[in-house]
Amino acid sequence: MKHRYLGRSGLKISEITYGNWLTHGSQVENDVASACVRAALDAGITSFDTADVYANTAAESVLGEALAGERRESLEIFTKVYHPTGPKGPNDSGLSRKHIMESIDGSLRRLRTDHVDLYQAHRYDVETPLEETMQAFADVVRQGKALYIGVSEWTAEQIRDGVSLAHQLGFQLISSQPEYSMLWRVIEDEVVPTSEELGLSQIVWSPMAQGVLSGKYLPGAEAPAGSRAAHESTKKAISRWMTPEVLTRVQELRPLADEAGLTMSQLAIAWVLQNENVAAALVGASRPEQVTENVKAAGVRLEPELMARIDDALGDVVERDPARTAERTPAARLS
Repeated sequence: MKHRYLGRSGLKISEITYGNWLTHGSQVENDVASACVRAALDAGITSFDTADVYANTAAESVLGEALAGERRESLEIFTKVYHPTGPKGPNDSGLSRKHIMESIDGSLRRLRTDHVDLYQAHRYDVETPLEETMQAFADVVRQGKALYIGVSEWTAEQIRDGVSLAHQLGFQLISSQPEYSMLWRVIEDEVVPTSEELGLSQIVWSPMAQGVLSGKYLPGAEAPAGSRAAHESTKKAISRWMTPEVLTRVQELRPLADEAGLTMSQLAIAWVLQNENVAAALVGASRPEQVTENVKAAGVRLEPELMARIDDALGDVVERDPARTAERTPAARLS
């Protein structure tokens, strides 16, 4: 497993980072989740990403239990704050000082640790002054409850404003966690250049486009049993990729993956890691063997000619509009 620096900091994280968004505490039993975490550790993964909202806090608890007994200094544990948790009262979401200070304590209890390595604003909060949010993050850092601060799905302008305030308050933003894949490239024109300028790296989620880039979904065929497209809780999120045109184009990647000696999933993960501003690809799993296979994408170098052929194969089904990032900012706090 290779490690990369996160932003303009001295922190190194594993370029394949284990994420438990759609699995722990919801889709798989706790013993299977623990087996997946063990497979990740055995494969050399040291970085683990979660959020308080995943399975309404249960995912953090499962990850904390799975990592119990591991040497804390050998791990990088990330979590996030913004989305509603608990009874979803008026202050149970957002990036107010109240919600941040209460949420970090809850996350630490569930994760069974006295600090997280990276604490991330899960979305931008339009209802809270950014100055209040950044002051709260500064205090979390000074209290030793988080070592570093990052953001998720912030626009280039929001990142720039956050970095400016962080500098004034004596800490730094070091990461951005956006969606990024062969099919979803909206960060390339604005978020990535701004991040490079200001010293942030990307930790990207859904590098396999929620499994579509694995090639398991065939045009005109029923979704495989047990897959995200067949699961009631996740099929809506993946539906944007489940069109005949997209699925047909994705199947054109299969011979390219074969030529490279990779599975289609490995090709998809290796592709996002070719971007020098990407520090890590978030990869989840519902079975330990998925982890074992996906980590083989670490350290893979794709030749420019292959990257060009991937572009040709996908054609105009790729989403590139940078304005799509702004759509991830909620118009009001979620409840």
